[in-house]
Amino acid sequence: MSEERYKQRKQRQKERFMAQVAAAQKNRGIVIIYTGSGEGKTAAAMGTVTRAVGHGLKAGVVQFIQGEWSTGERVLLQQHGVEFQLISMDLAGETQNCAADIAATGIWQHALRMMCDPALSLVVLDELTYMISNGYLSLDEVIEALNQRAINQTVIITGPNYPAELVERADTVSEMRPVK
Repeated sequence: MSEERYKQRKQRQKERFMAQVAAAQKNRGIVIIYTGSGEGKTAAAMGTVTRAVGHGLKAGVVQFIQGEWSTGERVLLQQHGVEFQLISMDLAGETQNCAADIAATGIWQHALRMMCDPALSLVVLDELTYMISNGYLSLDEVIEALNQRAINQTVIITGPNYPAELVERADTVSEMRPVK
């Protein structure tokens, strides 16, 4: 290899490396997915919300299939200013009321509002996979919302069985699986 060609190759390597360094220094929120068949996805997300609130950051939580029953995490975090939006969707089909089920998807508007709010450093979309797998939300709509969210906002998505496209979009994916 000639000396000139070697220098050109090294210059290209340096430029790629410097571009990666510049991208890493941008202050941009990330997308985290907690998935799998094991327990602990929502607990991991709530732990991250607690950590954020402890550092003086603002957070919002949308729980797509959480019932109206009280949870310790919600009680504590609401006392510290965390907004919760809840929906108890009939995913088992017991009501067989398509109109009611579709109207229930109005909670997605709360999620979109939160993701557009630059004051929220963290948004949790708990059990979002059920909305996608049951056809209430399209995968394209979810990915578009993630791409359009506030620039410094981190979004945590929980639930089992994520489409490959959503996993591809995420910065971090952690799988919870039962061991015992």
